[in-house]
Amino acid sequence: MPELPEVEVTRLSFADRIAGARIEAVRLGKPLRWPLGVAGDALVGRTVQSVRRRGKYLLLDLDAGLLLLHLGMSGSLRFDTHVPEAALHDHFDLVTTQGVLRLNDPRRFGAVVYAAGESAPQAVKLLGGLGVEPLGEGFDLSAFHAGLKKRKAAIKQVLLSGDVVVGVGNIYASEALFLAGIRPTVSAARISRPRAARLQAAIRDVLARAVAKGGSTLRDFSNAQGESGYFQLEAMVYDRGGQPCKVCGTPIRTMRQGARATYFCPTCQKS
Repeated sequence: MPELPEVEVTRLSFADRIAGARIEAVRLGKPLRWPLGVAGDALVGRTVQSVRRRGKYLLLDLDAGLLLLHLGMSGSLRFDTHVPEAALHDHFDLVTTQGVLRLNDPRRFGAVVYAAGESAPQAVKLLGGLGVEPLGEGFDLSAFHAGLKKRKAAIKQVLLSGDVVVGVGNIYASEALFLAGIRPTVSAARISRPRAARLQAAIRDVLARAVAKGGSTLRDFSNAQGESGYFQLEAMVYDRGGQPCKVCGTPIRTMRQGARATYFCPTCQKS
């Protein structure tokens, strides 16, 4: 699943190129997770003003309303002046004067949703429960620690929930917890303020480095220009089960938390 760094890398790869473009047509393929919510023709003539990100959502600000895009489990975007005919898994084309923005999504868990504004019910439903942005100035230590103290669940599950801090998905939660020296199974409520400070710094560091490396390409992720990411090459624990820890040499362990694989070093992450 594309996580925050992959979504941000995707945004950066086409935001400047699509800004100022006028919509000429909207082409819809098979139904996605949620309906567009408006007739495609109703968007013709509107102008794309900017592209923002909120958590794992991309927000295309139009001169009237906005489009909220989510890549789901396997989605990817392309933006180019020339695109081939839509193939089996191409389910949304935004045709503009500056190129075509295409969503390819084999599993169709992604979505493109129109909202009249961020206060509209469609936008509030999708964005209203999201936590603070980890790479923004609003990621405050006191608020972060207070949010953790209210949660008895395992810290990794709390990070994945997205309501305390948004966008720390499976890959980067494992990496940040390793960097902070915190075992993934410890209760969030038991984390002291100093340890929360280490975790906050680790989250920022891991996500920023992932964005700089173009995200992680474990299967088929690429940005809107078709470029892969390389953060996975420097992962300390993720997808390294059984391999020696790069710090202490202890074999990395794997376990299941919820429906996701968790990777950790039993020596570097004792508690």
